[in-house]
Amino acid sequence: MAAQIQYADVEVGTELPAASFPVTRATLVQYAGASGDFNPIHWNEKFAKEVGLPDVIAHGMFTMAEAIRVVTDWVGDPGALVEYGVRFTKPVVVPNDDRGGLIEVTAKVAAKLDDNRVRVDLTAMSAGQKVLGMSRAVVELA
Repeated sequence: MAAQIQYADVEVGTELPAASFPVTRATLVQYAGASGDFNPIHWNEKFAKEVGLPDVIAHGMFTMAEAIRVVTDWVGDPGALVEYGVRFTKPVVVPNDDRGGLIEVTAKVAAKLDDNRVRVDLTAMSAGQKVLGMSRAVVELA
């Protein structure tokens, strides 16, 4: 698989298609099983509140993975991702109801680099709060 986006067709400021990712308690249990991260703050409401959290929260790495999907879906090849880093600023709270939480992600090309690479800056929000800071990816385009 190769990147579908042409470097020559991209300008600084190009906005990627935004996406929203629902997160339920079931999602967190599935992720815990896949990742091996069974920290009770991600599934036990009583425990999460006892340690000062507002409710169960999504795994940081899960949040990070959902956010980068905006970039990999846009470029058309997850293998085109060269670098990715974030700072975790706020948790994604996941209530125990029919809706759960929602991660809303926007992104835009912030810089054109050498070797057909671009830097993409992402914004990830949940419940009106920025949940990832300094969220940046470098992808290699066609």
